[in-house]
Amino acid sequence: MGYRIQHRWPPREKGGGLETKVLITGGAGFIGSHVARAHIARGDRVWIVDDLSAGRPANVPARAELIEVDIADPRARDLIRDVRFDLINHHAAQIDVRASVADPIADARVNIAGLINILEGARDAGTRRVVFVSSGGVVYGEPNVYPTPESAPKRPVSPYGVSKLAGECYLDYYRAVHGLDYVALRYGNVYGPGQDPHGEAGVVAIFCNRLIDGEPLEIYGDGEQTRDYVYVEDVAAANLTAADMPLDNGAGIDARAYNVGTGEATSVNTLATLLEEIAGARPGRVHRDARAGELRRSALSTVRMQAVGWAPAHSLREGLARTFRHIASQAGG
Repeated sequence: MGYRIQHRWPPREKGGGLETKVLITGGAGFIGSHVARAHIARGDRVWIVDDLSAGRPANVPARAELIEVDIADPRARDLIRDVRFDLINHHAAQIDVRASVADPIADARVNIAGLINILEGARDAGTRRVVFVSSGGVVYGEPNVYPTPESAPKRPVSPYGVSKLAGECYLDYYRAVHGLDYVALRYGNVYGPGQDPHGEAGVVAIFCNRLIDGEPLEIYGDGEQTRDYVYVEDVAAANLTAADMPLDNGAGIDARAYNVGTGEATSVNTLATLLEEIAGARPGRVHRDARAGELRRSALSTVRMQAVGWAPAHSLREGLARTFRHIASQAGG
């Protein structure tokens, strides 16, 4: 086979049949590990494919099977063909916008070639559905409508954004030509316990750590740039919804795309104030030069996801408080 499964659990009966077999790529990462736990909690059998370049073995749930392999490696495709997964949840990706600008070839190798490798395996295995993680920030660019609906023009301004949009186009091709069912979830800025400070919503983890250490918060530009911050447990719930929900058979990528956010635009300054209040500390703020090419505004319309029964269950303050407490406990504070 060429790949190595770390441990095996015998299949168990579930509701008169075997458990649903779920593969989560990138499942040792921040968001993917939360999604893995959500699937396990509902009784699914979970495998995780991760090359551990960013993910950590400690994030992998005890009842998941970890296979350490790159998603662009033929061994990942072989695994899919051998196990014949019912559902593939594709979180593995190169997610650093600045890294994609510095090396667009490396970005495309992971986000495009890696995805195609997974889809080829899914096509041969007869996988029922692929849930693909896209981005509600980078694919729209600087939109004209807030909150931004899925039908908004696509204006990616980085190789990362282009590769995510290309991924949706490839999925639409595999659906139209090969009958491979899929859902694309366009995430807002996901935050929560276990967050990597270098991820898309890394500012939350960075601010929490600086507040715990009594260091001033660094804010780039005037701090009035906005993002749609969505709590990771709500994102995991959206993935469970996407796994089974009825889908629109309309043409084009927007027919299978669903924003996952709150619909609320929160500025960096407001985020800093909320976390200062939660931490009970105000060590000060330092403003740095604005980052070139940074989006000014972002907020996602979630009307389509609400129509299929999903809505965020956590307010921003509640989610930030949970995140701060987790980071503080990890720091021993």
